[in-house]
Amino acid sequence: MTIRLDIPLTEEKVENLKAGDKVLLSGVIYTSRDAAHKRMVEQLNKGENLPFDIKDNIIYYVGPSPAKEGEVIGSAGPTTSYRMDPYTPCLLDKGLKGMIGKGDRNKDVINSMIQNKAVYFAAVGGTAALLADKIKKVEVIAYNDLGTEAIRKMEVEDLPLIVVIDCNGNNLYESEKQKYKKI
Repeated sequence: MTIRLDIPLTEEKVENLKAGDKVLLSGVIYTSRDAAHKRMVEQLNKGENLPFDIKDNIIYYVGPSPAKEGEVIGSAGPTTSYRMDPYTPCLLDKGLKGMIGKGDRNKDVINSMIQNKAVYFAAVGGTAALLADKIKKVEVIAYNDLGTEAIRKMEVEDLPLIVVIDCNGNNLYESEKQKYKKI
């Protein structure tokens, strides 16, 4: 079964998602990679506001390629998520409810996800052109000097994702390894 999920990503919606669920996500999400994450945490440490309201929002770890003529965006595949791990607990504490990327997360991030009722989605790597078709509108909103790592506001429609780590800490990266070992 596939779950249609609209932003904002409230705590109630997060609590209903389980590791392994297939999701079609629609609404406004934001992009950020490690350089922008570092800046956001630095801003928070200085008592400054973030460039967008992080509460009940989702960050997609992506550095899209330039758009071809007539396209909204170029290829937009997920970035390996562990590079954001040093900054993620701080953002979760500020109300971030979801992250999209690829690859496992560290224990501190998973514990913070449990504490803050957040979820981690995987977008399938290698499908960047397909994923780009689900992005309907893009606007750079902060840190333009970072190029592809600038923060973008994206409007997505039916972005195909999988819940990899749910708000209870259930983790497909771990549970599926265990199933495979039994084979």
